[in-house]
Amino acid sequence: MQIAIVLFDRFTALDAVGPYEILSRAPGAETVFVAERTGAVRNDSGSLALVADRTLDDVPAPDLLLVPGGPGQSDQMENENLLGWLRAADATSTWTTSVCTGSLLLAAAGLLDGRRATSHWLALDMLGTYGAEPTGERVVLDGKYVTAAGVSSGIDMGLTLLGRIAGDEHARAVQLLTEYDPRPPYDAGSPEKAPAALVEEFRTGSRFSLR
Repeated sequence: MQIAIVLFDRFTALDAVGPYEILSRAPGAETVFVAERTGAVRNDSGSLALVADRTLDDVPAPDLLLVPGGPGQSDQMENENLLGWLRAADATSTWTTSVCTGSLLLAAAGLLDGRRATSHWLALDMLGTYGAEPTGERVVLDGKYVTAAGVSSGIDMGLTLLGRIAGDEHARAVQLLTEYDPRPPYDAGSPEKAPAALVEEFRTGSRFSLR
């Protein structure tokens, strides 16, 4: 099974690396990072780079494609080279997936029309403008399309999908070996739980950017 993780300038690192750590442990998986050009691709802070060993054209028909999100996603929404590749790869993929605002790229490619999907909570409303049916769930499965909410939820998506691919026992084993047992020091990981004033600051853009 070939897994293709798409990279673009200013992607969010955990969006790509979280699912990579889980899905790359599927039996027989070949995981490749792809971009329009080979070489280092910088994340949203510019302080970390992942290497794309293959171009989009080098990987025309992955079994599973994964699109991360990040601030750089906005610059890709009309990139027909990327959107066209997503459509072509999706035509033969077994699974088409995204994390965070990566779902907006899938939607811009027309792949989520009429489908339930999720994204980062600040971007959910935008999904509807591209024909998807937005939901605030952490992981959403609609046929072969699997979308995850913001950043850390990509790990949950990876485990959910790994269970479908390799069985629950294998997924549990990977969860145990990666010691994924989150116990966050704060209970503010969603807009429903975080202080209302903090949520409003991000919604209005009055709070400083995290990047």
